Amino acid sequence: MTKRSNWNKVIRFWKKLGPGLITGASDDDPSGIATYSQAGAQFGLSTLWTALITFPLMAAVQEMCARIGMVTSKGLTGTLKEHYSKPVLYLMLLFSFPAIVMNIGANIAGMGAVGNLLLPSVHAGFFSVGFTIMLMGIFIYLPYRKFASLLKYLCGVLLVYLIVPFLYKQDLIAILKGTLIPDIKFTKEFIGILVAILGTTISPYLFFWQATMVAEDMNSKRKKIIVDKKILGDLKQDVDFGMLFSNVIMFFIILTSGTVLYNAGIHRIDTVEQAATALRPLAGDSAYLLFAIGIIGTGLLAIPVLCGCLSYIVTETFGWEKGLNKKFHQAKAFYSITIISLLLGLMMNYVGISPIQALLWSAILYGITAPVLILIILNIGNNKEVMGEFTNNKKSNILGYTAFVLMSVAALTLIYLELFDK
Repeated sequence: MTKRSNWNKVIRFWKKLGPGLITGASDDDPSGIATYSQAGAQFGLSTLWTALITFPLMAAVQEMCARIGMVTSKGLTGTLKEHYSKPVLYLMLLFSFPAIVMNIGANIAGMGAVGNLLLPSVHAGFFSVGFTIMLMGIFIYLPYRKFASLLKYLCGVLLVYLIVPFLYKQDLIAILKGTLIPDIKFTKEFIGILVAILGTTISPYLFFWQATMVAEDMNSKRKKIIVDKKILGDLKQDVDFGMLFSNVIMFFIILTSGTVLYNAGIHRIDTVEQAATALRPLAGDSAYLLFAIGIIGTGLLAIPVLCGCLSYIVTETFGWEKGLNKKFHQAKAFYSITIISLLLGLMMNYVGISPIQALLWSAILYGITAPVLILIILNIGNNKEVMGEFTNNKKSNILGYTAFVLMSVAALTLIYLELFDK
């Protein structure tokens, strides 16, 4: 009876999870995995502590976005359009579009390269094209409920990264030290990795996706949901779990590369396939296969989030029909933007832009827009005309402003070191 009761609790908790879990899991996309792998390979366990810092900051900002989506029943773009000047909205669109497209392209290239590792007889380009076509079909033909359910179950793929480190002997004392004692080096390389980790975990596209998905989820309900403390409590639980899940996966990927690759003298990882390949002779075929399969699974999860985010941003900006709950003929512009973004991302593989260049440029653009967007989100979250009785509490504001200051200082420090530390 007790076992059945516990199982029912697990099922009820799973049913509560939705946009928050998907948003958090999609943050660990192939480009994120490349960043975390490089952090571990280059600096060992010295960046494990960042998972403890990024979790509360991510959770606070994403909870604000989710609350904005729930209270207004609009995405972040729609709220910006209604309450801010057009130049602010167009500036966000200008920075978001190329950054997200480059992120999509890098992820498609990473999935194709890993597919080639698993089946060397098939060229990486064929895998990239195949994954792109598959993603188009999923996005266009699956109704919202099935689409959201598919993304939710794809989150489970990330669990493979909890297994990989245990296929290699670990030093628990060193892990605890790296986790609990920050070891900061004021060099271009180390500050660059910190900026990359912050930009990868606290990404602007996730702000838009979180607010939009909560609004979409509210609008897809048959009955009108009245926002109250219980509903907001469930929302916060979903967001907190999703961000915790994201950070735990980040922690374990840094742990894997920080022990296996760093200890073997492999200190440079530029792509996800390099990380997977490097693991094979050191940690065995099991670690290699799990790591590679995880990359493809996370790509299938993250790319629809990136494409969907871009489609919502553009259609909300110009007032076009939108929504995953609509069929193609009902929201042609919405789905056309998805197709175009996928094709542009795929084309990056054939115009001389390497995945690493794309990741670097997108990270820079994310770094520029994130602090500004966080300030705008804080402003909306504290605006009683927009949020009514559901404005930010003191804790949300403290964590939100901390995220703003930390990201701004890290980015400015990196710029200073790039200019003057020759």
